[in-house]
Amino acid sequence: QAQLEESGGGLVQAGGSLRLSCTASERFFSPYAMGWFRRVPGKEQEFVASIIWAGGTTDYANLVKGRFTISRDYAKNTVTLQMNSLKPEDTAVYYCATAPRPVYRLYLSENYDYWGQGTQVTVSS
Repeated sequence: QAQLEESGGGLVQAGGSLRLSCTASERFFSPYAMGWFRRVPGKEQEFVASIIWAGGTTDYANLVKGRFTISRDYAKNTVTLQMNSLKPEDTAVYYCATAPRPVYRLYLSENYDYWGQGTQVTVSS
């Protein structure tokens, strides 16, 4: 059972950058994919980005495309979300998650099983 720990959230001004990391504690960690989602209180959870663990294929929500970059490090069992040109509307709690099996719709949270505890990202205007 994978345990995921996020880090790197914080407060930043609009236009700034943050780098989120998500590390899995499982020794033999090999999911099909990893994803980042975010949630604003009172709103539905929103897909941000995903990466297929073995092949490295990435996908992004339109709202973050061109500003965010997802990557993974095999040796460290870590997935990273580099967030640039941040906007106040990016303010949310960000969660990483694992998708255990091959699926087409990695933008759907139902395809993920293990989730991190979340890290707060706040972008001031």
